[in-house]
Amino acid sequence: MEKTQRFSALYTRDFRLFWFGQIISLSGTWMHSVAQSWLVYSMTKSPLYLGLIASLSSLPILLFTLIGGSVADRYPKRRILIITQVLSIIPAFILGVLTYSNLVTIWQVGVIAVFFGTVNAFDIPARQSFLAEVVVRGDITNAIALNSAAFNGARIIGPLVAGFIIANFSMPACFFLNAISFVPVVFALAKIKAGRTAKSSGKGFIEGIGEGWKFVVRDKPVLYIMSLIAIFSLFGIPYITLLPVLADQILNAGVKGLSFLISSAGLGSFMAAMIIAFKGEIRSKRMYIPVSAVMFSVAIMAISLSDNFYIAMFLIFFAGWGIVSFLAVSNSFIQQAVPDALRGRVMSLYTLVFLGFAPLGNSAIGFSAHYFGTLQSLRVFAAICIFSSIIFLVLFGKSYKERT
Repeated sequence: MEKTQRFSALYTRDFRLFWFGQIISLSGTWMHSVAQSWLVYSMTKSPLYLGLIASLSSLPILLFTLIGGSVADRYPKRRILIITQVLSIIPAFILGVLTYSNLVTIWQVGVIAVFFGTVNAFDIPARQSFLAEVVVRGDITNAIALNSAAFNGARIIGPLVAGFIIANFSMPACFFLNAISFVPVVFALAKIKAGRTAKSSGKGFIEGIGEGWKFVVRDKPVLYIMSLIAIFSLFGIPYITLLPVLADQILNAGVKGLSFLISSAGLGSFMAAMIIAFKGEIRSKRMYIPVSAVMFSVAIMAISLSDNFYIAMFLIFFAGWGIVSFLAVSNSFIQQAVPDALRGRVMSLYTLVFLGFAPLGNSAIGFSAHYFGTLQSLRVFAAICIFSSIIFLVLFGKSYKERT
């Protein structure tokens, strides 16, 4: 079996170190996420607060990620990642102590969410663009798919472990385990021999950010991809925020049901990422990207029409499959199109529309579910995603054909 065909990025030592460290760290992050969602829901019984806390987690990304991208193009990305991973230990440990001591309040959870979000605003652009420094250009798609597989493999493991720990032991254990899980990634990054680095122009931060915007606006296929990711971040991906409500009030499944629903999304996402990684390269991106987008949108609509736990798990599996197929191949498309010197800034724009818009989407779906009902809100948001995906299919196909 040739290196260039199957999981080729894993043949690179630095990527292997980073990848295995990520699996452990991300499993802890997903444990933290499930425990935090259930903590907020247990304290408030409100979809409004679920949306607000989720928004606070991603609001700093909206505010600071463009600066984070500019920083990633100016300073060694490996060093940035070591700093962000060490800083991530602090809020997880503090939340564990507060929960264990029965001193936790909703405002404290919000402050800790903001701290995590601020760290991620600098971590994510550096992480996304760092992949291109530890593998050769031909392995970028494979590295992105494997990185996505690590994220979504952790999305399966983390929630299942969290559900078991919360139900049988204690919630604070999830937060403490998350704090410990960042240590392997710091160790892996310390061992990595950083690869090539592209020098940024000597322009100021604001002007440098503008260079990234100009590239995106000029490249029409990239512009259309970024636009649809923004719509999904506002109206599609926030469906995850309502899963505690779906699990408890509609599907009558409790915290164990919540962990299975999140793990179902993770399993679909993981399988999509592994298929892309196995293929090595997706040649028919013109159809693969828009079809995946439509699949995700339709799955979200179907979830809103189901009141059966097992059918909901099945549909969430396909939602996970669709969104990761769309995002992983889109990410690879963008990274192969962007010059190395602009990579950090363009990936910070990707992070902005993918995660930075999430506070707006999470707040919108939280308010809508609170005032108009969970299922009704989900149906309206899904309809927007379906309509947008169909328009994207036409525009992206046309611009892709003109480009080639």
